[in-house]
Order: sequence, then C-alpha cells, then structure tokens
Amino acid sequence: MVRLRFLGCGDAFGSGGRFQTCFLVASPSATFLVDCGASSMIAMRRFAVDPNAVDAVFVTHLHGDHFGGLPFLLLDAQLVSRRTRPLVLAGPPGLGQRLSEAMEVMFPGSSTVRRSFPVEIVELPARVATTVGAVTVTPFEMVHWCGAPPYALRLEVDGKVLAYTGDTEWVDAIVSAARGADLFVAEAYFHDKRMKYHLDWATLAAHLPEIAARRVVLTHLSADMLGRPPPSGVEVAEDGREIAL
Repeated sequence: MVRLRFLGCGDAFGSGGRFQTCFLVASPSATFLVDCGASSMIAMRRFAVDPNAVDAVFVTHLHGDHFGGLPFLLLDAQLVSRRTRPLVLAGPPGLGQRLSEAMEVMFPGSSTVRRSFPVEIVELPARVATTVGAVTVTPFEMVHWCGAPPYALRLEVDGKVLAYTGDTEWVDAIVSAARGADLFVAEAYFHDKRMKYHLDWATLAAHLPEIAARRVVLTHLSADMLGRPPPSGVEVAEDGREIAL
C-alpha cells in the first residue's frame, strides 16, 4: 500500500494556520517527500516523522514555501538526527545552485561543510521519466515565475501514480501530468478569480473530466478558498491528513 500524508498543505503566507507544502509518501519500497517548504521541519516534528527515514525529496519549484526547508533538513541530518544514509534531492535545473545560495544566506559556511552522509542532487529534465531509487518521476513544465523551470510531477511507485501540479496557472501539460492518476493533488489558490501563475478551482474543475484521476485533493488554498464550503466531488487537504492508495 502507498500512503501520502500532508505534513503541510498551506500557501506561502500561512493562510488558515497551515504549514507550507510538504507531502510524505511511504510505500513498501520507498519513503520520500514531495516539496519541503520552509516550515517542513516543524511539521515533521509535529507529526512525529523521522527525517532519517526519508530516502529522497522531489521538489516542484524553487520558491521558499516549496523548497526552503531543505537547508534545515540537511543541517538537522548533520547536527541533530546524525544521518548516515544517502539522501537524494531531485528537482528542476538550478536546484543545486539555489540550494547552496540559500544555505549560505541563512547559515554561512553550511553549504561547504563535509557531511556525514552522501547527498545526491538530481536536476530533472522536463518530460523525461527518471528513476530515483524505487520511484519513477516525470516532470512537466508549468507557468509560475521562480527563476527556474517550475514543474508538475508525475510520480510512480509500487504500482501507484501520484500527480501534483505544484504552483501554476492553467496549462494543458497538467492533463499529461495527471491523466488517470490514482491521486491528483492540485493547487486551487482561488475559487474563480483568475490570477497569473496560480490555479483557481473553477478552471481546474472544467478540466477534471479530461484528467480522469481516480481521486482529487485540493491544496495550497488561500483565505478565499478556506472561507468557502469545500467543492463537491473533490477532497481538501489538511495538515496531518493521511490518504491510502
């Protein structure tokens, strides 16, 4: 069985008191994170998740609320959790440089310290299926300005398919990323307000029949969405919620 737990499903600004984006996926052959926002170490402690159990982190894009927890994860592994197992960080081109820059801004000297565990950074090409451990990941380029290619991810592990939009305005590549997925986690930042670089529920809903995912969960909700009843026919993420596939 594959399980996904929302450690954080909030937007960049903590709407609704939610942690920033971080999903934990656990299956018989792999344990990994999808995104690791700046608050993710707090969320992992809150929900009693052992960071040393994580084999890899798959990053959709290089905004702080989606990858800003990586410096804390690496420093925790070195100084607190005493990690010895390898860790893979996979994401868009530019991940390695941006991570080094972020670490130097927040903790000068930390990017060059010799670690007690191997770290492999994999920069993923768009629309190419790449195997990372037991996971096959295929990125699809989205539209969301962050200084590097933003991705939606299609992740396959132990016979299940998980798709996640990341942050993006509507692009047809979302259909390719999510078609027929066992679980489709989709941004729905606003209800029906069109906004550049972000996805609204009304636009997403119009395309759900074409996507035909088995299960749809909305995430990254703004105060506008949180103040409304949940849309019918889909689910809404909550910090700490677990879904079995």
